[in-house]
Amino acid sequence: MGSWWNSRISSTKLLWVIVVCMVVVVFIGVKKSNWVVAEGTVSFERRPVVVEGGGEVAEGPSGGYLLNSSYPPLAMEDEMDVELPVVAKEDDLNVTLSGSDVFVSANQADAVLPVDRRINRKYTSLDKLEARLGRVRAAIKEAESGNRTHDPNYVPDGPVYWNAASFHRSYLEMEKQFKVFVYEEGEPPIFHNGPCKSIYSMEGNFIYHMETTKFRARNPEKAHTFFLPMSTTMMVRFIFERDPNIDHWRPMKQTVKDYIDLVGSKYPFWNRSLGADHFNVACHDWGPELSKAVPYLFKNSIRALCNANTSEGFNPSKDVSIPEILLPDGTTRGILNGPSPRNRPFLAFFAGGVHGPIRPILLEHWQDKDPDMQVHKYLPKGVSYIGLLRQSKYCISPSGYEVASPRMVEALYTGCVPVLIKDHYVAPFSDVLNWKSFAVILSVEDIPNLKNILTGISTRQYLRMQRRGKQVRRHFVVNYPPKRYDVFHMILHSVWLRRLNIRIQGVVDS
Repeated sequence: MGSWWNSRISSTKLLWVIVVCMVVVVFIGVKKSNWVVAEGTVSFERRPVVVEGGGEVAEGPSGGYLLNSSYPPLAMEDEMDVELPVVAKEDDLNVTLSGSDVFVSANQADAVLPVDRRINRKYTSLDKLEARLGRVRAAIKEAESGNRTHDPNYVPDGPVYWNAASFHRSYLEMEKQFKVFVYEEGEPPIFHNGPCKSIYSMEGNFIYHMETTKFRARNPEKAHTFFLPMSTTMMVRFIFERDPNIDHWRPMKQTVKDYIDLVGSKYPFWNRSLGADHFNVACHDWGPELSKAVPYLFKNSIRALCNANTSEGFNPSKDVSIPEILLPDGTTRGILNGPSPRNRPFLAFFAGGVHGPIRPILLEHWQDKDPDMQVHKYLPKGVSYIGLLRQSKYCISPSGYEVASPRMVEALYTGCVPVLIKDHYVAPFSDVLNWKSFAVILSVEDIPNLKNILTGISTRQYLRMQRRGKQVRRHFVVNYPPKRYDVFHMILHSVWLRRLNIRIQGVVDS
């Protein structure tokens, strides 16, 4: 009896030893699995912002594209000039550039991030927002080979677009999802205001429509981008210091800096991305210079500029080129449409003041030299500027002191084929629109041979470009209220594309 009982006790002990060993083995396996997850979390959290680029010059695509092989043209990563956030405790942020499966530290330092060993992470509103944007990117990428979505208003099609199907899907996704938070700080006339009648009219028009549009988000946590409603034109009008003995840039730049400091201290969003998901609109020539008041505004933010001059720091991978539109009475009344392209007696037309390096060359070769080439410094008394636009097959748009000019839009408005003669210029919406399909793009060296070039374009090709110009005009028309696919929505879509090209994610707290 005793021997049997002792044997039973020994077996029980052995069984418990085996059970304990199995528990230890399982625990070690689970712990090791947790370590692997933690390491993966660190890698993931070290790239809260991935900048992939965007944009292209007027000449057309030559490199990679967003999401797929044909839409829209993008700059290569090594061509970008984006200053990204540095690992900093106060920013709770670390950002890296995205390469092909390689992530390089933005500050080129061995930054140490807190290791998150939690398995069940609570996803933030930003995480969810970025996840939805990821699905949008996938949908746009698939649009080219998929069935076209029905659109009762307008379905983009034809060679005026780099990829009509992808643009259409991107636009529809923008309408469904895009939300913009408009900062309410600041008072008119510098903020929340702008001109609506001059050649700088796009500033005031966009600010006004942005504050009343359905795209405006009242909850900043649900916003994809953040709009800074400040007007460069109004700063020049009310703050510009005209005393030649005083630095006239200083008070305007200080205003910009103070404003960014204000929104940065009041809200977490500017510091979260160092401005990469913020944008402003400026049509005055001095917009690019004033953005230098804050380094991150210049290098990181999405600047929507009429003066889209790459020699002055315009970066197509993140900035947006917008059209300069002259609205004499604040509307397009009386300046749309023109006669049949076959009933236009003049080959080409230009009239404008002599400033900048290009216009003097144009006037030297063509002013009053040929009746087919209506090139004037000043129009004769009683001659209608709009009338000559409508009587001309081609309308010349040379740069002045700055690259922007309302002439290219005036040409589209009146059914005239634009002739662009500009250096370092990124044409509006050129990540979507193929300007070469509806405009003639020349270099300064072509000016002496201008008539031969234009007469060398066959009648068939001219009619084709003129017809395409009429098609693309809808994207440049100013409407009250805005209509789908018009200039307001195209500017917004350009910002939407830039936002799709970045990924923002905060570091998990330790």
